[in-house]
Amino acid sequence: MSINRKTRIAIDMDEVIADTIGKFITMYKERHGEEISLGNMEGKEFREILPPHLSETLRVYINERGFFRDIPVMPDAQEVVKALHEKYDVYIASAAMEFKYSLEDKQEWLKEHFPFISWTNIIFCGHKILDVDIMIDDRIKNFATFNGRKILYTSPHNMLLTDYERVNTWKEVAAKLL
Repeated sequence: MSINRKTRIAIDMDEVIADTIGKFITMYKERHGEEISLGNMEGKEFREILPPHLSETLRVYINERGFFRDIPVMPDAQEVVKALHEKYDVYIASAAMEFKYSLEDKQEWLKEHFPFISWTNIIFCGHKILDVDIMIDDRIKNFATFNGRKILYTSPHNMLLTDYERVNTWKEVAAKLL
């Protein structure tokens, strides 16, 4: 790391600063009357716990205009990311190319909830090949070619993984990095 620059941190969006699973749980309750519990998800993807008659709906919903626009913010994420932003070079790095409207929705979501993050520090991508020092993500596939400090943000699908530095909340991120 060069002495002339701040430490760079890349932060993922879905299931890290955006409560995508919370949105899914609400959506399936409202649209289908399905009560889905986080307790049933340990080590599983959301699609794996859907009843068979709803298994095809997940991709349909993710591809709807506005799906990524109104996802709840993770508790304490705004305050902690703002504090990180004052100490580090913070980048938001999110896979936003796979789903039809996610790029536009995610850009507007960030503008609303994290207005202090400049558009120059937002990286929408497919593979996360990033030149940063620290990466906070819920998907270990994004750590595969990353050589910096890997911090795994807990999500139901990764709860059984033990080989990574882990955080469960944004307060834990603050304790480690601020």
